[in-house]
This record gives sequence, C-alpha cells and structure tokens, in this order.
Amino acid sequence: MGIAVFAGSFDPPSLGHLDIIKRASRIFSHLHIVIAINSEKKSFFTPEERKTMMQEIVKDISNVTVVTYSSLIVEYARKVGADTLVRGIRNVDDFSYEFDLALLNKGLEKNIETVFLPTSPRYFVIRSSAIKELAKYNGDLSSMVPDIVATALKEKRAQQTKT
Repeated sequence: MGIAVFAGSFDPPSLGHLDIIKRASRIFSHLHIVIAINSEKKSFFTPEERKTMMQEIVKDISNVTVVTYSSLIVEYARKVGADTLVRGIRNVDDFSYEFDLALLNKGLEKNIETVFLPTSPRYFVIRSSAIKELAKYNGDLSSMVPDIVATALKEKRAQQTKT
C-alpha cells in the first residue's frame, strides 16, 4: 500500500502506540508518525522530547519517519503524498471520537482515507493520564511504556519535585 500518517500527541509514547506503529508499518510502504503540537493543550513532555523518545522507540523500523507538526494533519499528509491516516482505537468511545474526526478530515481532503486499527487486547487499558498518574507514585510502568519512556517519566517527575 501507499504512504500513511499516524498522528497524535504521544504524551508519552506508549506500548499501545508502538503496537499500532508496528502493525501499520507492515501494511503501508511508509509510515509517518506525526507528533502533533497543540499550543492549546498542556503537555507533560515537550514536542522535541516526545520526538526524541519516539525516534528511539522506532529506530529498528526502517519504513517509519518521525516528525513534529503544528497544523492540520491533512495538510501534512498532502505534503508528503500520503493517502491514508491511521487511527488507533481502544473502545467505542474512541471510535465515536475518531469517526467524527475522520469525517472532518474527509471534508477537508476527499482523497485521504482514514483506517482504524483496534489496539491489541493487552494494551486497551493504556491511557496517557493513567501512565502519568502511575509515574507520579513510582508505579511499575513496564507493561505500559518502553523503558526509555519510563526513565524519562521518572527523571521529569524528579525535576518537578525539585522545583
């Protein structure tokens, strides 16, 4: 298949994200991971921190590119010649939100399709808010995030408690 874009805040990147990335990278000839920069949203990690972590996590997947972007995702997709947006879904609530977003994107760019990939069952409970909350109390993150992310969460929390 062609080129696809998987966009999100990835704050932080999780094993659920990695699951979708690995599966999508086997379906599409090239996958762009777009770390969305949303100035309206308060992020735990900076866009560059998220990009650095994501690049490390996917370094062994040869057909993946990681970028940051601060505008409409369909604009980025057009720019790189992508014809598909990949969206991961965990449950009906995710589907409802993502379906509405897919319709909006289709209205903005009729030549770009959205493909929904349900998460693997072992990752369906992973949420960024739960990861950050667990990290706050030094909980075990090994089933939720790659090691590099767990380390970064602990370091960031330690910095925050010092200030």
